[in-house]
Amino acid sequence: MSTRKDLFKKCYDFTLADEVKALGIYPFFHPIEETEGPVVSFGGRKLVMAGSNNYLGLTADDRVKNASINAINKYGTSCSGSRYMTGTVNLHIELEERLADYFEKERCLLFSTGYQTGQGIIPTIVQRGEYVVCDKDNHASLVAASIMAVGQSAKFVRYAHNSMEDLERVLQSIPEEAGILIVADGVFSVSGEIIDLPNLVEIANRYGARILLDDAHAVGVIGRDGRGTPSEFNMVDRVDMMMGTFSKTFGSLGGYVVGERDIVNYIKHNASSLIFSASPTPASVAAVLESLEILKNEPERIERLIVNTDYVRQGLDAAGFKLMPSRTAIVSVIIGDQMKTMVFWKKLFDAGVYVNAFIRPGVMPGHEALRTSFMATHEKEHLDKVITEFSTIGKELGVI
Repeated sequence: MSTRKDLFKKCYDFTLADEVKALGIYPFFHPIEETEGPVVSFGGRKLVMAGSNNYLGLTADDRVKNASINAINKYGTSCSGSRYMTGTVNLHIELEERLADYFEKERCLLFSTGYQTGQGIIPTIVQRGEYVVCDKDNHASLVAASIMAVGQSAKFVRYAHNSMEDLERVLQSIPEEAGILIVADGVFSVSGEIIDLPNLVEIANRYGARILLDDAHAVGVIGRDGRGTPSEFNMVDRVDMMMGTFSKTFGSLGGYVVGERDIVNYIKHNASSLIFSASPTPASVAAVLESLEILKNEPERIERLIVNTDYVRQGLDAAGFKLMPSRTAIVSVIIGDQMKTMVFWKKLFDAGVYVNAFIRPGVMPGHEALRTSFMATHEKEHLDKVITEFSTIGKELGVI
């Protein structure tokens, strides 16, 4: 019999999830039975949803739902092929043109998921001998895409989170002849913090580096009429590429990149995650088209979103919680202990509030947190319940 180590040993040895389930505090994979946006149903109970990325509440908007239904009636449920071959319908082209116009860039390209978008851009653009330079707090999908570039003999370097001094230190160490792509979240998904874009752009320009910004959590939240981080700082023409996802503000599924015509065209004809994936479904694309029109025509939704989030942020701060720095739709409450974070989550869940638990390895030890995020469609009664339950449980567990 072979003495080789069993490949599956790590799977058999993984018991943490079962142990946490046995304690009754497992915070993941809970099935939602029904959703009205700010309120959802679990096991017949109504809970305030304070953990969704449905920032403008459009997943429950009848106009968006009807757009998807109409697209299914016209095109069916799938395009049954990749964009490269038989999977392109006129909805894809229409959305690419409208998004390019909205973001004030020359071209746009759609991907089937936000996760695939980074994998379509980074290893396609950054190749042998070139460098991808990432913020240490970038989304996991950007890290995975950067590692894919390493498989093509590119170099992958990270700099301290939002530290422009460390970014410059990294860039100084890169050979002059090597091409560089700086990759950063516009709004960081764990904390809701905004990238120091003005200084990043200045440093990138000084060292001849290109910029890719992931604005998944920024679009519909900051910038002129929700156009995201480059618009927030009036630097649309200084950011080479901007990518994002449709699963947040746009109430759908998929991803996109916008940029110069030649850059997007190169990605379009060379990105494996585009060429070898089925195209976004007609229903998904139609939902985004309708959501985009609502976003452009109803800017008061963005104003309401910020008012709601600021209300909760101020309430939790006044109660004594330690919050991660943010002025976006994300409010992350630092608990600082893995087990206490899961216990806190379960008590909130039992009290009728659903939030997200961030534990290791998703965050560093000591930074375990409960991440809340809010919608334009939350009412004051929903927000007050979140603040009240957090405060009650925080005192009970000795967090405040």
